[in-house]
Amino acid sequence: MSENTPILALRGICKSFGPVQANKDVDLTLHKGDILGLLGENGAGKTTLMNVLFGTYTADAGQIEIDGKPVAIHNSADAIALGIGMVHQHFHLVASHSVLENLMVGQKGKAGTLDRAGAEARLAKIGEEYDLKLAPETLVGELTIGEQQRLEIIKALFRGARILILDEPTAVLTPQEAEGLFKAMRALVDRDMAVIFISHKLYEVREITNRMMIMRQGEVTATLDNTPDLTDRQLGELMCGHELTPPEKPVTEVGRVLLKLTNITAGGTPDRPVLKDVSLEVRAGEILGLAGVSGNGQSQLAEVIAGVLPPHSGSVEIDGDVLTRPTVNQVKARGIGRVPEDRMGTGLITTLPLSDSMVLPRVEQPPFSRYGVLNRGAIRDFVAKQVERFKIKTAGVDVRTGTLSGGNLQKALLARELAFDPLVLLVAQPTRGIDVGAGEFVHRQFLDLRGRERGLLVISEDLEELFTLSDRIAVIYEGRIMDVIPVAEATAQNVGLLMAGYREDAA
Repeated sequence: MSENTPILALRGICKSFGPVQANKDVDLTLHKGDILGLLGENGAGKTTLMNVLFGTYTADAGQIEIDGKPVAIHNSADAIALGIGMVHQHFHLVASHSVLENLMVGQKGKAGTLDRAGAEARLAKIGEEYDLKLAPETLVGELTIGEQQRLEIIKALFRGARILILDEPTAVLTPQEAEGLFKAMRALVDRDMAVIFISHKLYEVREITNRMMIMRQGEVTATLDNTPDLTDRQLGELMCGHELTPPEKPVTEVGRVLLKLTNITAGGTPDRPVLKDVSLEVRAGEILGLAGVSGNGQSQLAEVIAGVLPPHSGSVEIDGDVLTRPTVNQVKARGIGRVPEDRMGTGLITTLPLSDSMVLPRVEQPPFSRYGVLNRGAIRDFVAKQVERFKIKTAGVDVRTGTLSGGNLQKALLARELAFDPLVLLVAQPTRGIDVGAGEFVHRQFLDLRGRERGLLVISEDLEELFTLSDRIAVIYEGRIMDVIPVAEATAQNVGLLMAGYREDAA
């Protein structure tokens, strides 16, 4: 093998799902030391291409070469044996098992026994070399979303990957965690490995990659070197194929209090709660952003408002109606819409048809059913309208929900909730995994809702998004609201200090 031989080459890859051609004659080359940015709109075929490489799908046509030699990849075991690792958007972990046990699944032991000591030593070595550290005995269910992402990366390295596919890896990471990931990626390529990096955060792609490949509608439309002259806007327009126009945020009159939390204590135990004496207000015609490092109580706060998690003490007030023990049906009936952080776990049911997933929370209501009998025509018409309105890329309303790309799943969730004109929309990580064009569309929907005197509570770990959308920003740290700042007074510095538990006035 010559020095110019790529470590990986995909040649003429084609893949169809029924009438939808996800990949059309795709070529891709990767050399040792490369960090290749793979860009495209939601549904452009990026994840499908990577699933072909990782053996999840079999290509209809084309060839895969490793170190210049054709290889057959029939399943993920073949890919792993060839040194290919993939970190998916949605985690493949067992929540009830420990970090170490998740790493040891499928691994050969010594003389028929599990080599826990060897596995723990390897975990420690990976942690030191790539700054990806996790305690071996911690249960996965106790890890934050960011820590679970870290474990997926460790798992690929643990299995000997020298080609690493990262599909939206920073979508669940804080800026600090993302920088840690980039440090690990640089360490990987310094050891003659190679990385394919899929992300919709274009500023991150420009920061970490040396080359980029752009896909649109299943085809490669551009391959280019990363240069300082490239801007996010130029890359976004190459991805979308048209000019992008960020939405304007008009001035609105702030009205009555639509959602009020008073001294909420919840989660954990009454003696050691996760949320501690939380008070917040969301008013008509405003977007309240909630900033914080993952795992500081955002999930529990959203669950209390949605009626999923009963508070130990305190009250939730919706448009003047006080609830001390809110239930899911009560808050839904009073106009609370919710887009949860975990779109695959609590948002949509991936094994059901899209039409069923998108009406499930209200399937018992007209026009979707009457006297317990489903109206399939009304269900299909409703979902078809949302698919068209939100430009959800799907082969039809009856496809299995899990076949949609991550970004299109997020669009489906947003479409479902916005269709019922919520009084208050509670949304967590709204543009995670969504391309720049779709993100601008989503932001327009939020601003439109705000303009119609509705309220929004947007929980996001993307500070740029919160600064763009919010009228006020609340910061949560270790289950407490540190402060609520008008966006005109918010800076990355003062919000960042609050996220780390520091108040400028206290200092």
